[in-house]
Amino acid sequence: MKKLLIICGLLFSVVTFAQAQQGQGNGGRRGGTPEERAKRNTEMLTKKLSLTADQQTKVSAIYLEQAEGMKKLREDAAGDRDAMRAAMVKSNEESDAKISALLNDDQKKAYTTWKEERKEAMKKRQEGNGGGQ
Repeated sequence: MKKLLIICGLLFSVVTFAQAQQGQGNGGRRGGTPEERAKRNTEMLTKKLSLTADQQTKVSAIYLEQAEGMKKLREDAAGDRDAMRAAMVKSNEESDAKISALLNDDQKKAYTTWKEERKEAMKKRQEGNGGGQ
């Protein structure tokens, strides 16, 4: 009986470890490949801003380019988190400018509002997590 429990415990550990490795190989906590992230971001923006089909195609291309760039930045960073962060902030700003250029006036207002909401939500999450560190 004792051997059976040990074997079950080891098996559980191996399965848990394998699943954790799969999650890391798939883009980590951000989830998925650049294509999947671009698709998810485009769908979310379409829902928030009522994008036209043409806008969706262009926004998807922008998000795909950004996601691939971010992936490359992570790979090339070599542990320099500050440089990587600065490059990512710049990439985000460039993508935001490209997306804004595609939008009509009403969509631009909604996009600005949505970005502010995201910024506030991120600030709240950081404040919540920052207390324990």
